[in-house]
Amino acid sequence: MKNVLNVFKALLLMAVSAQLAFAGITDEASFTKALVGKKTSDKELAIDWVIETQTEDVSKPILDGWLNGNLYYFNEKQSEQYKQLYLIQNIKTATSAQSVWTDSTLNIEKTRQFKKVRVNNKLRGILRGEIASIGLNSSNPDVRYKAVLDLLGTKDSAIIERIAELRANESDGKVAELMDLSLAIFTSLNNSATTEDRVASIERVGDFKHSVVLKTLNQLLNSEQDPSITAAAERAMDSYQQSQALYSGVETVFFGLSLGSVLVLAGIGLAITFGVMGVINMAHGELIMIGAYTTYVLQLLMPNHIGLALILSIPAAFIVSGLVGIVIERSVIRHLYGRPLETLLATFGISLILQQAVRSIFSPLNRSVSTPEWMSGALQLNPMLSLTYNRLYIILFCGLVFMGLLMVLKKTPLGLQVRAVSQNRGMARAMGIRSERVDAMTFGLGSGVAGVAGVALSQLTNVGPNMGQAYIIDSFMVVVFGGVGNLWGTLVAGLSLGLFNKILEPWAGAVLAKILVLVFIILFIQKRPRGLFPQRGRAAEG
Repeated sequence: MKNVLNVFKALLLMAVSAQLAFAGITDEASFTKALVGKKTSDKELAIDWVIETQTEDVSKPILDGWLNGNLYYFNEKQSEQYKQLYLIQNIKTATSAQSVWTDSTLNIEKTRQFKKVRVNNKLRGILRGEIASIGLNSSNPDVRYKAVLDLLGTKDSAIIERIAELRANESDGKVAELMDLSLAIFTSLNNSATTEDRVASIERVGDFKHSVVLKTLNQLLNSEQDPSITAAAERAMDSYQQSQALYSGVETVFFGLSLGSVLVLAGIGLAITFGVMGVINMAHGELIMIGAYTTYVLQLLMPNHIGLALILSIPAAFIVSGLVGIVIERSVIRHLYGRPLETLLATFGISLILQQAVRSIFSPLNRSVSTPEWMSGALQLNPMLSLTYNRLYIILFCGLVFMGLLMVLKKTPLGLQVRAVSQNRGMARAMGIRSERVDAMTFGLGSGVAGVAGVALSQLTNVGPNMGQAYIIDSFMVVVFGGVGNLWGTLVAGLSLGLFNKILEPWAGAVLAKILVLVFIILFIQKRPRGLFPQRGRAAEG
């Protein structure tokens, strides 16, 4: 009896001691003391205290900062801020520290003034669970989604129970789907569950498209001995891989269309100068470069309005490159009509002059053009497929430029005169059309469109003096493959070549893919010298 009484006294003493220890953390000062101390048990009680007594706006930054190594305390005994807690994102570069309790900040004079609040593996596990629990209870569905995403694959039964409780009342479809996946993964890996429940959960796991699914299924296939479990995992793996192959193909098509749009933008201006006028313009790439530099200059003039500067760059680049094209046509090209070799050499010389002019004005170094916020990021259709906004805008922009140019050539007096001169120059003159003016305007139109292409390309690559050389060969390939002088041919050819490139790249590599495309075009031209869509009628005869 005496021994039983002693055991009871010991248990009572332990319970009272634990209660006193928790009661010892009653305010911010005692919370800080626990975090600065070395006892893990005190820090666990501190976590409980801050969650139970503080709002989410206060507790979550503290726990996040502690977990990520951004929670510090001031360590100068002579200061009033001694052992006060601060959040510092990067102590090596930060200039101020943010108090965890108030909005006040403290200037960082010396990094050794601050000491990091220590965290061990046990505390990291507790912190992750508590942070996720806070996120699960958030009113913001995006926060809840991220919390469940961070917990995918967890083996903590307490967290899974909490997710199961919240799932019953979850109203957001994306969050609910992710909760279902988390519950299915836990059950599929839980050896305590029945075989029927595990098989059903594995089949559900295979229907999802998250990367953690692959990890879960591989784990089951490598460690599970039950034939029914492994068979279900194999079926789920097949389903997952089929979805992966499908969305990989969609992504390849998207990348191919975006590359094709770039080729169309680069070649559509040349389709006018080379296809309609018959001028081999080796300075076409430099006209693209001028459009890109116009975008760069406008962003320098409007540093606080990057998006507006990019939009204004479209007409500005068209005007600047168009005027440069008109000057080239009036000063050089008009003296060389009918002499293609001399035109090629002259425009090649002009391209070198333009490159050197840019080097003298802007320096030989590449310049980076900023991307507006609305063009950054990606459209996440599902965990396997995301479409980057800049490529989506390039595809859309290519379509708008193409339709605009088509309308100009089909529905305006200038377009009518351009088609008349290109089909029969002598007859057009006899009808009163000033062919020299039309030549200048046509060359200016093609050059302006090249400048607009430069605006788009500035969002995909660095702007430099040699940027035009990367696109001149591709531009000629697109125009020749599509059919000289045919805008629809240019569109189809550009998109086709972009798709061919992206389809071949995974198998052959980027360089060999371009070589194979070039060989294909050479063989195709041998069979159909006029391209995909040859001109018909008098334009073809001339």
